[in-house]
Amino acid sequence: MTQAHHGSALPDGTYGGNPCGFLLSAEGQRVYLACDTGLFGDMRLIGEEGIDLAVLPIGDNYTMGPDDALRAVKLLSPKNVIPVHYNTWELIKQDAAAWARRVEAETGARVHILQPGGSFSL
Repeated sequence: MTQAHHGSALPDGTYGGNPCGFLLSAEGQRVYLACDTGLFGDMRLIGEEGIDLAVLPIGDNYTMGPDDALRAVKLLSPKNVIPVHYNTWELIKQDAAAWARRVEAETGARVHILQPGGSFSL
């Protein structure tokens, strides 16, 4: 488990526990699931040993937006990135393709935009 910068109240206002992300390792692959989070400097530490895939929010309300998610890619230095937590309603509408172009132009990461029900294999 990793830290995440996000509120933790449930819809009824009760405490929902500590927000977190996950760093998973299996068969020589490392995957970072940022979950609901804002940008934080320790993402550099999370990426130090190499990340094969980072799954990052880009929605910009409740989580990182495109600019901060690009900064997260720069801190993490993953090989692959999947954007999440966007376009499920108007408040978090983003242009994932435009974000992908920026990421690929400014970093060494490859972006994979999944459609609902889609998948990605390392």
